[in-house]
Amino acid sequence: MRTRVKICGCTSVADVELAIAAGADAVGVILAEESERRVNIETLHEIAEAVPALVAVVAVFVDPPAPLVDEALKVGAIPQFHGDEPAIACESFAAGPYLKAYHVRDDRPVSCAGFDAFARPYEHATWLFDTAAANGRSGGTGRTFAWETARELAGDRRFVVSGGLTPANVGDCVRAVRPYAVDVRSGVESNGRKDPDKVRAFVRAVHAADDASAPARA
Repeated sequence: MRTRVKICGCTSVADVELAIAAGADAVGVILAEESERRVNIETLHEIAEAVPALVAVVAVFVDPPAPLVDEALKVGAIPQFHGDEPAIACESFAAGPYLKAYHVRDDRPVSCAGFDAFARPYEHATWLFDTAAANGRSGGTGRTFAWETARELAGDRRFVVSGGLTPANVGDCVRAVRPYAVDVRSGVESNGRKDPDKVRAFVRAVHAADDASAPARA
């Protein structure tokens, strides 16, 4: 199975066009107030209109009010809940597939049984494993976690790896745990802006890792 690529923190149509030209399968648009990459609903609408049908637009929230999620759903965005949203909220907000972040702390391991019990009510979630931030912020740490944790906790579920990925290490991640998708923001930026060379290198590294992991043909 080919690993999907999500380029997150897109703030303009130009960012999205760059990601798509590089081969991204999804673009992430952040609507969380705490993020320096936050955009407004109007920009989300502009981005959604510029994205072709086969590329997903993911709207990233942190403990959002319901009307904000509704606005994103109107343009066909897939919600990503990156805060402490309870299952009942995610399920009622989305009424369909969504991403739910789980913040991994290597110093506080969680058992598979414990994660299963936590995850069970999130019936329509695809789990995105990200590095927990020491300052209480949701994501954007630029640090990796032990990727094997995601594979162990996810079990048979498809999952996404985020947190500290770069063109230099994403291939190792893909080969090690075979995620459904990988998610990157700061790892493809220079001076706070999307770097075309880094975006292209990231996607190439994912594809190269997929090719290296593919079974040999007779």
